Amino acid sequence: MLEQLAVVLDALPYILQGALVTLGIVGGAMSLGLVMGIPMAVGLVYGPRFVRFILGIYVWFFRGVPILTLMFLFYFGIFDLLGLNLSALSATAIVLGMTSAAYQSQIFRGSIEALPQGQLKASRALGMSDMQGVCSIILPQALRLSIPGWSNEFSIILKDSALAYVVGAMDMFTRTHFVASRTYEHLTLFITAGAIYFIITMVGVKLLLTLEKKVRIPGYTT
Repeated sequence: MLEQLAVVLDALPYILQGALVTLGIVGGAMSLGLVMGIPMAVGLVYGPRFVRFILGIYVWFFRGVPILTLMFLFYFGIFDLLGLNLSALSATAIVLGMTSAAYQSQIFRGSIEALPQGQLKASRALGMSDMQGVCSIILPQALRLSIPGWSNEFSIILKDSALAYVVGAMDMFTRTHFVASRTYEHLTLFITAGAIYFIITMVGVKLLLTLEKKVRIPGYTT
């Protein structure tokens, strides 16, 4: 038992460095998913039929293909064909971000459609353009309603980030596996990594719950 504890304590700084890499992957993926997901949601709700069709194909593809397959497809195939010399870390964040965009677009789409109807027409009556109405009236409300779903997406992306292992990114899972393969303390080390994943998840969800309470409007039930 003491020998196992010594291995964990010796490897912990190295594993925690990987946790920072994991957080970088999650932050990049969530940010890319947010930047892509909001315009996609607007297009799915208010766009013309052709735009909705194209966006629907994107969502269908990235939600239907396993992330592991997407990792290999983009890192060893599409990125190489495009001449993009991306690091394993960047490629992982981009692939997870594009996948997250498909899911986040549906979160934001549901939030937009949950708002009382007629608000866009009301903005037109005030002399706003459709773009002004969406940006100034629709999206602020929809983003507030999207926080619970966004919290779930954070948890999912955090767990999916462990797939960075397959392309060699030195995230927390990769570093844990690296140490375990040399010390043969697989159970102890992976329990430690799992505990760190759990702590990160709980802290992230707690922060988003605090944000949700912060932006909640008393008496507004939508």
